[in-house]
Amino acid sequence: MVLVHVLVILLSCGALWLGATWLVNSAARLAKKLGVSELVIGLTVVAFGTSAPELAVSVGAALKGQSDIAVGNVVGSNIFNIGFILGMCAVLTTIATKKALVWRDGLLLLLVTVLLGAMGWDGELGRWEGAVLAAILVGYLAVLFVKREQAVDEELPGEAARWLDGVLLLAGLVLVIGGGHFLVESAVVVAEWAGLSQWVIGMTVVAAGTSLPEFVISLVAVLKQHHGISAGNLIGSNLFNTLGVLGVAGAIHPMAIDNAAMINIGGLAVLTVVVMVFMETHRKLLRWEGVVLLLLSAALWGYNFYVGAGAAS
Repeated sequence: MVLVHVLVILLSCGALWLGATWLVNSAARLAKKLGVSELVIGLTVVAFGTSAPELAVSVGAALKGQSDIAVGNVVGSNIFNIGFILGMCAVLTTIATKKALVWRDGLLLLLVTVLLGAMGWDGELGRWEGAVLAAILVGYLAVLFVKREQAVDEELPGEAARWLDGVLLLAGLVLVIGGGHFLVESAVVVAEWAGLSQWVIGMTVVAAGTSLPEFVISLVAVLKQHHGISAGNLIGSNLFNTLGVLGVAGAIHPMAIDNAAMINIGGLAVLTVVVMVFMETHRKLLRWEGVVLLLLSAALWGYNFYVGAGAAS
């Protein structure tokens, strides 16, 4: 039975890669056609699509009373996104950044991470607090579309958009979301078979699984020199995860926030500050900075495995 789930994981990875390729190529051409920057496309359409697995997993877990899975999935995914994925992409190639990405989107991400920690200080994320997070997301999206940056021609190389790009965009999203769903389901089965605790599964296995769409899409985008889609996808996904996923899940069902979650939220806030500093420096994310992000995210993961092992014993 475990071998079947391993096979599902491999097939899901293939679906993720194919879907990401379609999505990135079509999104870049549509951005050029619509006259908006790749950053806006990455922060909205791509980020929302890649956050769909986190939304499905966390809402489902919240309804079942599995707060460790619901909260751990989002916090772990956010650490994975800006630590491991952004770090890995930066190691492969220097990533150009923009002022808006740092001081509008990055700063908002830091503030909502701190806000999440403040909301969870009493040990619970209540319905009204979830509603507040969701309302902030709506306001953020409104600002993005009212004050969206226009595309710069040099930033958007490639072919002009075709009618097929809309179909490929949707098909890519379906493959990414479907592949992420089946991968997470099978990864949880394999992790439980290996004896991992629920918090460790949510914080690491499920978080990494639901972040695979972001990983594949950002990797494909950065290799194709679409830096706006790559970096915007990761920052945007973190905003959607914190505001949209936890906001909706918390509004539907109150969730417990334990000490392990608070420590990781604090770690996520520190990691976000480091990312902002790196992106602002020369408006680039350099290879050595990518290595630092990888090491920081690895340290947070190591901590969770250590705590999880201690709790299980």
